[in-house]
Amino acid sequence: MTDLMPRTMPAPFSARGQLSELLLDTLPSEPDDALVDGVAEATAAALTTDDVLRDDDVQLSLFLLFALSYGSVPGLDADWEWHPALVAARRRLERATEARLREIVPLPPTPEATRDAVARCLFELTAPSHGPSVSRFVAKKADRRQLDEFLIIKSIYTLREADPHSWAIPRLTGRAKAALVEIQSDEYGGGDPGRVHAAIFAGTMRGCGLDDTYAAYVDQVPAIVLASQNMMSMFGLSHRLRGATVGHLAAFEMTSSLPNRSYGDGFRRHGFGPDVTWYFDEHVEADAVHEQIAGRDLAGSLAEDEPALLPDILFGAAACLTVDDLVGEHILECWSAGRSALRQPASRGIG
Repeated sequence: MTDLMPRTMPAPFSARGQLSELLLDTLPSEPDDALVDGVAEATAAALTTDDVLRDDDVQLSLFLLFALSYGSVPGLDADWEWHPALVAARRRLERATEARLREIVPLPPTPEATRDAVARCLFELTAPSHGPSVSRFVAKKADRRQLDEFLIIKSIYTLREADPHSWAIPRLTGRAKAALVEIQSDEYGGGDPGRVHAAIFAGTMRGCGLDDTYAAYVDQVPAIVLASQNMMSMFGLSHRLRGATVGHLAAFEMTSSLPNRSYGDGFRRHGFGPDVTWYFDEHVEADAVHEQIAGRDLAGSLAEDEPALLPDILFGAAACLTVDDLVGEHILECWSAGRSALRQPASRGIG
């Protein structure tokens, strides 16, 4: 293991409601049917919320259930992954999350199911806007505390970067599969563990005096940040939603290069050097290439080969943008008002 790799040690979480409390009490133990008595009732109670995307109990519970499949949170017993009661609970939470997304996500007009038409549609959908953005705030205004908060929020996905989309590799065939593997190979360092993007980001966190243990800051991030990660996991782990996974990745890559240039500038403004900015600088170049592959060879080819998936490709892309906007709006609203964007102050240092 290189010194760039993120650490994986148990991170203590705090419950955010009845269901997440039950899961946190249960999942570290060996499976026992008696331990999940009441999970159906707790799931039903959690789903009485007005907005599942912003509900702390729903999103932490989904995060924990998905963590069983990733193995991303040591200390949870992996034998719970396919326990029928937990699968049933996860499916209910997923259905509610998907329904909410389909309710709020605006879809673009449907193009022809051809590589070029789909790529044009996605590039138009992801064209940069001139309104307020987190990347511009980081580049020009963010103070040192806000840079830490930005990294903490980003860490929920980026310390496991690319993993949610990689679930789609065995669910695709032909041209789309080849394109996805090409993108993911770069994300995983092209065979060099020191260039794995998650590992580079771990170095960024350490360079800023933050803990690079995966999920160390789960308690600090709001539900909408967990919802962004959970959405990617839900898409990736579902064969039915493989089109949404492809659309999400396409939009993700198409909206990465320019913001990462701004993020790097923001950290340089505070005197940080290449050990911290490498992650952002790497993505300026890499994602300018990836966006072309993702738009045409991945999303466009999948639409040509399986036209029935085109609506979900568009849904996944638009959902990526919508949820990213919700996260960004939360951050900017808090920072502009002089408040923390976190649920509670984070302890710094990698101890």
